[in-house]
Amino acid sequence: MTQSKDIKKENSKANKKEFRTSIGGQALIEGIMMRGPSKYSVVVRSKEGLVEKTQEYTPLKEKFKLFGLPFIRGVVNFGSSMALGVRSIMFSADQMPDDELGEATKFDRWIEEKLGNERAEKIIITIGVVIGIAVSVGLFMLLPTLLAGFVAQYVESVVIRNLIEGAMRIIIFLTYLWLTSKISYMRRVWQYHGAEHKAIYCYEKELPLTIENVKQQSSLHPRCGTSFMFIVMVVSILVFSVISWNNLLIRFVLRIALLPVVVSISYELIKLAGRYDNILTSIISAPGKALQRITTKEPDDDMIEVAIKALENVIPVEEEKTQASW
Repeated sequence: MTQSKDIKKENSKANKKEFRTSIGGQALIEGIMMRGPSKYSVVVRSKEGLVEKTQEYTPLKEKFKLFGLPFIRGVVNFGSSMALGVRSIMFSADQMPDDELGEATKFDRWIEEKLGNERAEKIIITIGVVIGIAVSVGLFMLLPTLLAGFVAQYVESVVIRNLIEGAMRIIIFLTYLWLTSKISYMRRVWQYHGAEHKAIYCYEKELPLTIENVKQQSSLHPRCGTSFMFIVMVVSILVFSVISWNNLLIRFVLRIALLPVVVSISYELIKLAGRYDNILTSIISAPGKALQRITTKEPDDDMIEVAIKALENVIPVEEEKTQASW
């Protein structure tokens, strides 16, 4: 009888799906932001110790069911993630000594004087999101289109022209990563990035969140922003190839108009890669994981402590919520 129970127990373990969480994060200035199903937490290491900010929020998909539908949720989540990311960076920057970050600009002081701290923060966050999206679109979408326009007159095939543009897009992205790797303070940001990934892996393996357990985990995660950006590069080649135009201005307009489609498809692919572990998802994840060898570094114990604290702050009471919120 006991043997039969043991066999059933082992079979139950074997049939249990490997745990996958929807919790994700972002490396900050000397800190980490973790975002769970209903809370987000920012933990920063200042000279006085750990500074924390944990806040509940209601996902937009729960307010508006339309925003939770496939191929719509990608654009919505991308925008909300950008806003939360800028807000978290501002919080982490506030914890740093003034001599490290420099004085506030006249524009910042003018906004605070005229509108107050709360409204000023919302405006600065909005400006930060707009600038972030504009720079990304300009650098990774429009610049390759402009450069490809110089060779378009020598290439008759539309397919070849689109492939050249796609190749330039990927080269610019890789060059951007390589150049940022030469900035000294970025190494610490990428160490925090590695700590974030390691902590999430430890949680997904259902191990106690200790520094030693987290240390043993990989820093390469399929649901990383680096992986997402590379998938966007590849998907854009396919989507932009569907509609082509010789006029440069019209091509610019088409690129921007099709960008939500690119983001939506890319979002679904990276969610698929993060949820399942098979040959297809391994192929999807492989290039992004390779690039994470640049954007993640081995963290020290203090950084891992920050990641653990931020993660613990957003773990829901009902664990299944993290598995069901894809």
